[in-house]
Amino acid sequence: MVEMSLEDFEIAVGEALDLIPQDLMDQVDNCVILVEEEPPDDVPSDTLGLYDGTPLTERDGWWAGGSLPDRIFIFRGPLSRMCEDTEDLIEEITVTVIHEIAHHFGIEDDRLHELGWG
Repeated sequence: MVEMSLEDFEIAVGEALDLIPQDLMDQVDNCVILVEEEPPDDVPSDTLGLYDGTPLTERDGWWAGGSLPDRIFIFRGPLSRMCEDTEDLIEEITVTVIHEIAHHFGIEDDRLHELGWG
């Protein structure tokens, strides 16, 4: 387990977002990224991140009519527990952020695993 302050964890999430090419980030639409300590009770406790929303590939005219923002959750507890050192934690945060952003673009888990972002 790695101890990292919430502030440093949030900075690592921001740095992971900075690694995503700007032309892709410009296409992220109505989506917020949140750091939570643990996944909700109805989600496995070892879940690292979660995308909750409607992927861009599934949106049509109905979606824009007052839809709440999509949410990407990055779970600090499970990520911290699975890592052995700070470098490993930062790498896993990066993979998790990119993985969840990919869901916003409609990329499924199977494809992400094939690409090495599983």
